[in-house]
Amino acid sequence: MSKPPGTRQSIIDAVLRIIGEDGVAGVTNRRIAKEAGVSLGSVTYHFATQHELLRESLLHFVAEETRRFTELADQCQTDVMDLDRAAAAVGQVARGTEFDSRHIAPFELYVQAGRDERLRAAAAQCFAAYDRLATRILTGLGVPDAERLASSTVALVFGLQLRSLATGSPAEELVDALLLLARGAQHS
Repeated sequence: MSKPPGTRQSIIDAVLRIIGEDGVAGVTNRRIAKEAGVSLGSVTYHFATQHELLRESLLHFVAEETRRFTELADQCQTDVMDLDRAAAAVGQVARGTEFDSRHIAPFELYVQAGRDERLRAAAAQCFAAYDRLATRILTGLGVPDAERLASSTVALVFGLQLRSLATGSPAEELVDALLLLARGAQHS
């Protein structure tokens, strides 16, 4: 049985939920306290400023994503990968980013990082993990110049995820689009 999260972690989880529901503007100490089930004093005790709250929330998300994507990249670390295996890996990514409030929050935090350079290093760390996974999959598929193409592939995934978020289209469309591109890249 896992132990319940500590106060600090409960606050971070609450911040991510709030951001996912109402954006960064919805983050207030009173709302965080209510959402996390802690006293208002606990919020200010653990986080002196809103910047610190946002930064720690982004870092927490980045740590989870980096761990998840590194594990997935390690699973894809074979010399040759067929399209079925690539589809399974991409499907894991797509299913792991279903658009509930917890997964919308990172998009909000990335936008906030664009406004606040103090958050950019954390965002860059997460994108580096995405790039590693993309490089492994593209290399496994035999795509020439995989490392150079990885960031463009990640950008495409994010664009498709935003499209899915905005239109409500299913994650399977993301998988289909990426496999279509992979097939084309293999034959170029």
